[in-house]
Amino acid sequence: MDNRSKESRSKNMSNIKSSRTKPEETVSKYLFSQGFRYRKNVRTLPGQPDIVLPKYQTVIFINGCFWHGHEGCKYFVMPKTNIEFWRNKIEYNQRRDRENHQKLKELGWNILIIWECDIRHGDKEKALRNLSERIKNSNMM
Repeated sequence: MDNRSKESRSKNMSNIKSSRTKPEETVSKYLFSQGFRYRKNVRTLPGQPDIVLPKYQTVIFINGCFWHGHEGCKYFVMPKTNIEFWRNKIEYNQRRDRENHQKLKELGWNILIIWECDIRHGDKEKALRNLSERIKNSNMM
């Protein structure tokens, strides 16, 4: 059973942002400091990627571990209440992600995914350096 009232839970959920999240801002600032120039949340591309690097024909999705069902992540825990709703929601998000990634590949885009746990709970500097290298290498593909 949820330990919060329906109103309290609704208020909490409505405060969860879909863009300009802390991990997204961290990645954006790092990329800018490394000389990368990008556009954010481009609505004309499938899935509205968080970061688009046209020069590298690369898009970056910064996925929240819960909302995108990060398998094997200790920060992704299926809620104990309303299980069917959450399972369907997360499976839908994963299916939509796969479809959008396929469309982007067909359009010639390289797709990079960075997980929230890599930025918030992991070795952030290592994850960001790795991302930078992957962007540079994506230009050679």
